[in-house]
Amino acid sequence: MIQPRALRHCLICVSLALVAACSKAEKPFERPASEVGFVVVSGQDVPITTTLPGRAVAYETSEVRPQITGLIQKRLFQEGDMVRAGQPLYQVDARLYRAAVNQASANLASARANAEAAGTRADRLRPLAEMEAVSQQDYTDATAQARVARATVAQNQAALETARINLGFATIPAPITGRIGRSLATVGALVSSNQADPLAVIQRVDPMFVDIQQSSAELTALRQSFASGDLLQGSTTVRLLLEDGSTYPITGTVEFSEVVVNPDTGSITLRARFSNPNGLLLPGMFVRAVFEQAIQPGALLIPQPALLRDFDGSPYVFVVGADNKVQRRKISTDRTVGTSWIVTAGLKVGDKVITQGLNNLRDGATVRAVPASSPQRIGPPPAGQGGAAPSAQPRG
Repeated sequence: MIQPRALRHCLICVSLALVAACSKAEKPFERPASEVGFVVVSGQDVPITTTLPGRAVAYETSEVRPQITGLIQKRLFQEGDMVRAGQPLYQVDARLYRAAVNQASANLASARANAEAAGTRADRLRPLAEMEAVSQQDYTDATAQARVARATVAQNQAALETARINLGFATIPAPITGRIGRSLATVGALVSSNQADPLAVIQRVDPMFVDIQQSSAELTALRQSFASGDLLQGSTTVRLLLEDGSTYPITGTVEFSEVVVNPDTGSITLRARFSNPNGLLLPGMFVRAVFEQAIQPGALLIPQPALLRDFDGSPYVFVVGADNKVQRRKISTDRTVGTSWIVTAGLKVGDKVITQGLNNLRDGATVRAVPASSPQRIGPPPAGQGGAAPSAQPRG
């Protein structure tokens, strides 16, 4: 049988244990605040980079064509060589044209002799007509014959010049400086001034043009944005991406845009000019042109790691609010620029967007926020200090 005194002692011990347990229940475990890094949202002028298809076009193109009829006697160039303007390329049989020059020269000499005789006769009849030794009609006829003779001299002089020009056409020169392609006519071929095919084609490949195709709808929307002030004019500097994915080492400049829309493609042609000292660009080559066509003023940028995505794919971020409380914000994004997202809705200038320490972060949690550029390490609390429970929200 338990003594009353011992029973009282046991009850006192049990009571003390219950009081201690209640005291501990009144002081719940306090989780330490997580450290997070943030960036302050600010407005920046962001260039809008456009990538469009294009095709390289020779700066100058000239077809070598004959201007007389005759047989080709010689080809005076190597196919694929650089040729200079005025350099002889073909020699056409010139015997007929040389004979025509000789004939025109003889006709001119005969006309000059006749003009000299007619002029002398008119000069002799002048004083006789004044003394009425000869009729006035004879003198008038003589002066008219002298003028006809002088006109005949001019005609024959023009015929001689024409014959000399045709003789010069027997040597077919390069009309421009550039690289000549294959010869489309061989020695012995009969050529004429009205033939359909050229003898060869010369192309000047330094500098080069690149014709860039852009949708007329895109260009119209861009011009309307310029007019309203939503966008600013960008740079005319263009970079090229070649077919193998490499970047052309020299930048070019957009010179003009066409004023008509291609009815087949609905696009407008922009023409850019590039130096091509090494001949890397060839006429007809497909390229992609990259240039900053416009500038978006006051755009809101956030680093890409700050953007998370919900189960439905919608983007959101965590923002440091009042009293260092975390706020979950749904946002809208337009596109990326470098390593940042452009935010079009959901944020404002001055918001503190969390970029570091996003793991296990929840809406409403208390955090210790420091700038993301701080040298201290941002991360979850050390093990054993009661970190926040894992979040079920997916990462972007």
